[in-house]
Amino acid sequence: MKRSIKKTAVLGSGIMGSRIACHFANIGLEVLLLDIVPKDLSTREKEKGLDQNSPEFRNRIVNESLQVAIKSNPSPLYHKKFADRIKTGNFEDDLKKISSCDWVIEAIIEDLGIKKNLFEQVEKYRQPGSLITSNTSGIPIRLMTDGRTDDFKSHFCGTHFFNPPRYLKLLEIIPTEYTKKEVVEFFQDYGKLFLGKTTVLCKDTPAFISNRIGIYAILKAVQSMQKLGLGIDEVDRLTGTTIGRPKSATFRTSDIVGLDTLIKVANNLYESLENDEQREIFKLPEIIYELEKKNWLGEKTKQGFYKKTKDKKGKTEILTLDLKTFEYKPKKKVKFASIGASKAIDDLKQKFKILFSGKDKATQFYKDSFYGLFQYITYRIPEITDDLYKIDEGIKAGFGWQMGPFETWDALGFKNTLKEMEDAGCNPATWVYKMLEEGHSSFYMVRDGTKQYYDIPSESMKTIPGMESFIILDNIRENNLVWSNAGCSILDLGDGILNVEFQSKMNTMGGEVLEGIHKGIDLAEQEYRGLVIGNQGQNFTVGANLGVLFMYAIEQEYDEIDIIVNHFQQTTMRARYSTIPVVVAPHTLTLGGGCELAMHADIVQAAAETYIGLPEVGVGILPAGGGTKELTRRISDTYQQGDVEMNDLQNIFMNIGMGKIATSAYEAVDMKILTDKDRITVNGDRLIADAKQSALKLAVAGYSMPNPDQKIRVQGKSGIALVLAGVNGMLMGNYITEHDAKIAKKIANVMCGGDLSYPTEVTEQYLLDLEREAFLSLCGERKTLERIQAILQGQKPLRN
Repeated sequence: MKRSIKKTAVLGSGIMGSRIACHFANIGLEVLLLDIVPKDLSTREKEKGLDQNSPEFRNRIVNESLQVAIKSNPSPLYHKKFADRIKTGNFEDDLKKISSCDWVIEAIIEDLGIKKNLFEQVEKYRQPGSLITSNTSGIPIRLMTDGRTDDFKSHFCGTHFFNPPRYLKLLEIIPTEYTKKEVVEFFQDYGKLFLGKTTVLCKDTPAFISNRIGIYAILKAVQSMQKLGLGIDEVDRLTGTTIGRPKSATFRTSDIVGLDTLIKVANNLYESLENDEQREIFKLPEIIYELEKKNWLGEKTKQGFYKKTKDKKGKTEILTLDLKTFEYKPKKKVKFASIGASKAIDDLKQKFKILFSGKDKATQFYKDSFYGLFQYITYRIPEITDDLYKIDEGIKAGFGWQMGPFETWDALGFKNTLKEMEDAGCNPATWVYKMLEEGHSSFYMVRDGTKQYYDIPSESMKTIPGMESFIILDNIRENNLVWSNAGCSILDLGDGILNVEFQSKMNTMGGEVLEGIHKGIDLAEQEYRGLVIGNQGQNFTVGANLGVLFMYAIEQEYDEIDIIVNHFQQTTMRARYSTIPVVVAPHTLTLGGGCELAMHADIVQAAAETYIGLPEVGVGILPAGGGTKELTRRISDTYQQGDVEMNDLQNIFMNIGMGKIATSAYEAVDMKILTDKDRITVNGDRLIADAKQSALKLAVAGYSMPNPDQKIRVQGKSGIALVLAGVNGMLMGNYITEHDAKIAKKIANVMCGGDLSYPTEVTEQYLLDLEREAFLSLCGERKTLERIQAILQGQKPLRN
């Protein structure tokens, strides 16, 4: 059966329901969001003369919940205008409207009786054959279909999103024995292709996969902390970005989620897991209940494991709870020798080896918590899943870990880790020993560019299903490497398309990366059909290497800086003017030079989650890799001959002058960083594959190099005067500093073409020269050097 989704209904507008509705709107669906009718009129409603038949009263709960979601930060929407795709209503008046919906998802209170009553009403109105799911995180899916028709049962399953749905990639699919196979397969494919999710098929067991393992990992970390006498600051230092996990780590995550939520989930697991050999770990320590008694539940009560306050100078200060005295104290600076030894290592696999080879408490903590986790996950097969890779995918996509537990075990060395686990009394399940007897010494391997996992039932390595549409650079690098240097690699993606992959620290764009871009274009022009510039790092790039710039600026080597900036400009221009199509594939942070490079591509294949912009003003300079020139070129077509209507000029000027960063690819279109010809990929894992296809399409269509733009219309002195009127006002109002104003004048001078008496047409090179001249003049400013130095030292630059 061919199935498509055009309209969805979300039943329940709480934290999850309203945000699921927003994400459905993100991908272009028409959404109906419903909730209950309030019991009584509010004071405000009475003052307005409303009665209980007024739509404003009847839809108050759903409308207020949706507005809270829309205004939340980070936003659940790719673009604020997408909220127009959501219509609201209530269960009493509007439930009949679900008859036109292709998918109805329930996201109400976690009460089985209430859910079953709602499903009884849903069955009266839903279209036979339409999809019906529950977003429950804890109630057994199989219990929800009692009394429902065969058609309802066969099209029903669990679809468990993680909060926030836009940002956390996991979508757990939990079928019942009645769910049609084609329904399960549809959700697995739809989740990946349209919702941008990692879809994981789960068994109907308590907490499914990700929460079962994730909550265990949190509580095991607490147990290890108590065993070793560590504090909150120390554990969050050990369990955050150091090991490729979110910076909220363990206790900050609890504060964000809410301690009451953690208590509820842990208690539910303790009650339901009677046969779990590690059941006692879900029995929370008394300190947790003491916090609950004090109502210190985290952000929702303004204090939990951490408390935000003001010091004597009025500056915000984060205090940490001392679990021995229950007093809040200033955060401690945490230092461990093993962490210090691993700090310079970017490769997480190598970092883990160093962290586990130390002699300090950090290493003891890692071994105690991880070896217990490794043991636990082996016993969860086949209880929660038959496939070990699903545990890794679930925990990575649901909890934001860069590496899953089985992947981490592999990175540490399978055999050696097994021996240390045995010495620690953490013997794994028998299938692990059988796997070893069969000659397998890792859970994963890469064969012919494809990642395979150890399949327990067949006792053999199998390809992870559903990966055919992805290109994973780590998997092809060994066999497909064409060229490399210290900062980047060029890989053959097949079908005549090359890929330039940045591999510098934080993917900064230094000399090696620029060399790699030129080399990639050279090779593609000689022997291939097109080029993709993309990577699968944590960020696309944070921009140019400020360390090199700072070094030359301190030494006043302005000729060297001029050479560097000119080389950068020629690199971005080479991306535009070459004989083969160049596609840039930005994702996550794409700042400064990365943004400038993208704007010069033939097509940008951007991940929806691309945070892109030109923040150079924040470090006391202006975009000079072609960014200021390119945005000027893009708005020149909006000028009408003889007309000085310059709203676009002022908007773009403000975006550069304020260092504005788009919070999605869709916002980047509004900022003219992306254009109508550019394309957006919702599932970031598909980005390189999509970029390759974009390059192929251009090549097959008969690509020809564009001609340099010789007629860019600029406004001259009149434009500068108009723009600077606003700058002077901001300076007088103390909204910006004198140095900010100086940078703004430089930007205005470039965008308006310099000291021209009247509007005229100039070339791209003319504007590039103005960019470079302005950049060099700012590099000599003391305040610019102070800002750059602050950033290099990991501090926030002073807007002096």
